[in-house]
Amino acid sequence: MEFGALKPLLTVLVMPPTAPLLLALLGVLLAVRKKRAGLLLTTLSLLLLGLLSCHGTAVWLARHALPQFPPLSAVALKTGKVQAIVVLGGGVLPQAPEYGQAQPGPHTAARLRYGMGLARQSGLPVAFSGGLGWAAHGAQQESEAEVAARVARQDYGVTLRWSEAQSRDTSGNARLLAPLLQHDGIQRIALVTDASHMPRAVAAFERAGLTVTPAPTGYTLPVQQELLEWLPSAHGLLATQLVLHEWLGLAAGRFLPV
Repeated sequence: MEFGALKPLLTVLVMPPTAPLLLALLGVLLAVRKKRAGLLLTTLSLLLLGLLSCHGTAVWLARHALPQFPPLSAVALKTGKVQAIVVLGGGVLPQAPEYGQAQPGPHTAARLRYGMGLARQSGLPVAFSGGLGWAAHGAQQESEAEVAARVARQDYGVTLRWSEAQSRDTSGNARLLAPLLQHDGIQRIALVTDASHMPRAVAAFERAGLTVTPAPTGYTLPVQQELLEWLPSAHGLLATQLVLHEWLGLAAGRFLPV
């Protein structure tokens, strides 16, 4: 079994809510012999889970735990600094009964929409990279790139110039797409992905020999009244998961390709 196949499982085990819940369970077991210590560990674990479920925590972590990239300026697209726009996949919905075929997941849809907008502004060609991720559902038959190519053509009237459909992670995106671009003389790209994912993505594509201008989308920013930002919620937990996933990926990337 490839190590990459284990990444989704290992990630879940060290991320909320699983990690705090496992610590809480350990506290319950510890309480059998050491009641005070066990109850303290359980209480702290549940408090940690509550804090990590606040959207305000996700915003704070995004600002302080990850490198920051400003939005892409229009000038960068018009001065020749960029030769092509590269959009990275972020998952698909393998079953979309209302459409009768797979559709881009929320992250892929947002990235693709932004990339198409940049293409209209600049007239630059577009590349898309994304295969079947390591955590892809068994029902997924089409790669992210195949779904994106269909949606780009049907919804935006754009034909992707380059489409890479074999990669399974960020490292693979860069490793497999870069030769396709370089073969056509493309060296300078505007890279479209989520703001939190951008640090890993930039590093991967620069390692592959490309000059990267970040074009981030999907920033982790406040979305509610301040009080609601600091109350636990499902969307707050999801936002924190995404930020911590990227922080963990940066840390792991020092030793392994991610």
